[in-house]
Amino acid sequence: METIQGIAQFKSPTATALTIGTFDGVHIGHGQILERLINDAKKAGLQSAVLTFFPHPRMVLQQDSDIKLLNTLEEKKQILATMGLDYLIVHPFTKDFSRLSALEFVRDLLVHGLKAKKIIIGYDHRFGRNRNANITDLISYGNTFDFEVEEIPVQEIDQVSVSSTKIRNALTSGDITTANTYLGYRYMLTGTVTKGKGLGREIGFPTANITIAEHYKLIPQTGVYVVTATYNDQVLHGMMNIGYNPTVDGKSKSIEIHFFDFDENLYGKTLQIQLVKKIRDEHKFDSVALLRQQLEKDKRTSLELLASS
Repeated sequence: METIQGIAQFKSPTATALTIGTFDGVHIGHGQILERLINDAKKAGLQSAVLTFFPHPRMVLQQDSDIKLLNTLEEKKQILATMGLDYLIVHPFTKDFSRLSALEFVRDLLVHGLKAKKIIIGYDHRFGRNRNANITDLISYGNTFDFEVEEIPVQEIDQVSVSSTKIRNALTSGDITTANTYLGYRYMLTGTVTKGKGLGREIGFPTANITIAEHYKLIPQTGVYVVTATYNDQVLHGMMNIGYNPTVDGKSKSIEIHFFDFDENLYGKTLQIQLVKKIRDEHKFDSVALLRQQLEKDKRTSLELLASS
């Protein structure tokens, strides 16, 4: 898959079969749509392409929006790259872009810019200034500019919407198993390892504190999770705490991972953490000694879960 930054940079001589959307938390519902897009493109001798936008339109049009997304842009690219697409076009969403008329959007960007010969789109898709055009308008433009429009069935669009809602609800309630089932992969947190207080090392459980730069990334419910990560082609297993470290009077929320049988310096490294399961809520213990005892139990529980999975 080739990632294109902006429609103007798209230079393929081959026409495209295209779908358009935010594709947040690329999940099994999205996967069905993308599979059909790819198959249809191959049959017609076209290139398969996804057009998405960044920032998310709500971030631009609703400045006070506290929207939380399931994927960062880089995570979305990573997941889509596994699906067999030819192109991912990430177009910058700006207020000026939002003011394009439906005709300008279709004629100048989809037809002339992306060479669209087939567009697969949901029944509820709206586009153009003030989102005043719909699939009926798109079909009309297709007749004018010689491209085919295929409508994604209502039940598939509803499935995408329901799946996204269930994933968000599951993550905010700590139900990683359900979230991962709907995603079709393990939910991920990607961040840079930063220096913490070093308290974990003092009690025999050194941790990598990760900072996630993307403020819009959805962070699951506080608690302790079984996790994996890959570092230098080595699969690491561990447990992660999302929370406030109440036993040592922590004041701010942090994400800390203790990796089993691993003690290299990770400061400044980017890690992608994959969540397997939540094992308990965060608690305040009466002493650091009691906390350490609980961490030993958490480690045993984590290793058992990893062995069974």
